[in-house]
Amino acid sequence: MKLVTRAQLGWPASAAPTQTSTKGVKVHYEGTAVSTKLLSDHDACIAEWKAIRKSHLANTKENYSDIAYNYGACPHGYLLEGRGIGKRTGANGNQELNRAHYAIVGLVGSEGLTEPNDLMLGAIRDGIELLRKHGAEDEIKGHKDGYATACPGPKLYAWVQKGAPRPGGIETKPGTPTAKPKVSLAHIIYAARHDPAASQGHTTYKAEVLLVEKALKAEGLLASQYVDGSFGTKTVEAYARWQRSPAGGGYVGTSADGIPGSASLKRLGNKHGFAVTV
Repeated sequence: MKLVTRAQLGWPASAAPTQTSTKGVKVHYEGTAVSTKLLSDHDACIAEWKAIRKSHLANTKENYSDIAYNYGACPHGYLLEGRGIGKRTGANGNQELNRAHYAIVGLVGSEGLTEPNDLMLGAIRDGIELLRKHGAEDEIKGHKDGYATACPGPKLYAWVQKGAPRPGGIETKPGTPTAKPKVSLAHIIYAARHDPAASQGHTTYKAEVLLVEKALKAEGLLASQYVDGSFGTKTVEAYARWQRSPAGGGYVGTSADGIPGSASLKRLGNKHGFAVTV
């Protein structure tokens, strides 16, 4: 299970009402247009999840105390924490229905991105199993079961009606480790030494550099426009700031020169989900 927590999202503890048991889980979709950009950019999924919460908190008619769902699921296989465990949902139509089932939403909609992929279905299944370990009984339903709505859309609802099987028939219990993407220390050092002097747009080991740059961005050390797969001067400067930070090791002087070392890169990987090889 790949879980993005409220703490990682920068959200406080949920103010939603406590509810420690339900009949099961209901599956939802967004019901509006969802950009297909989510398929190729996990950062866009996080932005979408934060936008949903913002819109719910701004909805004075419904008077939400938090994002309506217990969890969301994105097309990269991540389970995104909403209200979380032990909280009554606000998504099922009325108080009676909200007491009956927890809620998980797939980040698909009525236009654009309309069809859940296997990674999203696996993440929804992860959420169902997690909630079953914390008070949910066995029912798996769609939002439209018991409330007049098109939600969760034809694709998700057909899957729900089959019993929400894990894609490929592979059963994974919550907490089962997921293979992390790997970053070679040697590759990153090479990129950090060669990209700054190269022509504009040059990249070395782009996929690995992108993982490091996205982590630096998440730390607030690198602006979005420089997350481009090139370990250029801005990335070197950002990495030096990471090295000087307490989380990065608190290095000083020439030990914080922006050229990654094993210890600081492993600290960054541990925080942001990638493994470091030699």
